[in-house]
Amino acid sequence: MYNKDQLKEKAKKAKDKKGAIGPDINLDEFDQAPVPHSYLAEEDLCDLPQEEQERLIMSGLDVTEKERGGTYLQKDTSVIHCHSRQDGIEVIPIKKALEQYDWVKEYYWKLLAVDTDKYTAAAELALHDGYVIRALPGSKSIYPIQACLYLDKDGLQQNVHNLIIAEEDSELHIITGCATSPHLKRGAHVGISEFFVKKNAKLSFTMIHNWAEDMVVRPRSVAQVEEGGLFINNYICMKPVRSLQMYPTTHLVGKDAVARFYSIIVGSPGSEYDLGGRIFLKHPGNRAEIVARTISNGGKIIARGHLIGEVPGIKAHLECRGLILNGGLIHAIPELEGLADGVEMSHEAAVGKIAQEEIAYLMSRGLTEDEATSTIVRGFLSVDIPGLPPQLKAEIDKAIEESDKDVM
Repeated sequence: MYNKDQLKEKAKKAKDKKGAIGPDINLDEFDQAPVPHSYLAEEDLCDLPQEEQERLIMSGLDVTEKERGGTYLQKDTSVIHCHSRQDGIEVIPIKKALEQYDWVKEYYWKLLAVDTDKYTAAAELALHDGYVIRALPGSKSIYPIQACLYLDKDGLQQNVHNLIIAEEDSELHIITGCATSPHLKRGAHVGISEFFVKKNAKLSFTMIHNWAEDMVVRPRSVAQVEEGGLFINNYICMKPVRSLQMYPTTHLVGKDAVARFYSIIVGSPGSEYDLGGRIFLKHPGNRAEIVARTISNGGKIIARGHLIGEVPGIKAHLECRGLILNGGLIHAIPELEGLADGVEMSHEAAVGKIAQEEIAYLMSRGLTEDEATSTIVRGFLSVDIPGLPPQLKAEIDKAIEESDKDVM
């Protein structure tokens, strides 16, 4: 078990990883004191202020709960709504789950070391809450579960820990978002997530970030996929953020396990992004894909991807495409690591600009220059994600459509 004094020292002294983009974050600058908020009954969600509802919907949370199988909503440090609408799917605040259910301890801090860095240490030392979402064996999501981590208090550091578990032969779809209130200018978000995809289970996890311009964000996540399991991890960030650093890792620990990472990033002026993903292919029949679409509209983006093939009979592909519209920086870092004969791994990376002949062609068809550019951008950001439920595909398309206004 960890030593709290040692964790405190790590949280205080540790620096961001070497080579990371942006300045090191001093967590002492942020307030971690609990912020109380009243719990909302299901029928009261629609009574939230309209401007808050608009921020929530932009991060994937619909207060009407139409075509949603359950909801988790945390405002600052308080869980203000949590319930499941479908039998076989559990949605529980993690602090409550740790107090009431022994089985939760089998998953808590099992994939990620609590002393990995100062952010993991800070999350454990001052945990506010987070969610446990579990699909019981054989259960299937009718509609996706929605979750949102919302910041309202300026200057707050929000610390959360999430557990997502798809039990054997289950199917679980989650759309989760992070957002800030319209008046919030500055804050920090530290999020720990551990994913468990059991034998022949399917989990799709779509995250939409909708932050304020002076937010610093440090998610840390690890997934484990067992035999025949499928893990689809979608990430969308099209709004400004001061500094975002994330590098989710997945371990394929059973034969024929599959993982797919898809990300869509629009880098705004003054924003810094260091993100990507890493997948370990450990058994025959493992498949992995990492696909990233990045646009720099004046921001700085490091797009990383790392595939590690440890045994023969695996297949993996990495694709990173970047588009520079109005200056900024895109640094693509694709890595393939083959550790055995018989691995099949490939990558492609490209960074460029919109071709003038494409704009000219669309203008010849009756579009203005802005309309032509917008059409090309939307097409560039459109990523075909196999196996995604129609409801989640619609949410992604909506986020891309909204981002088009910001890019232009």
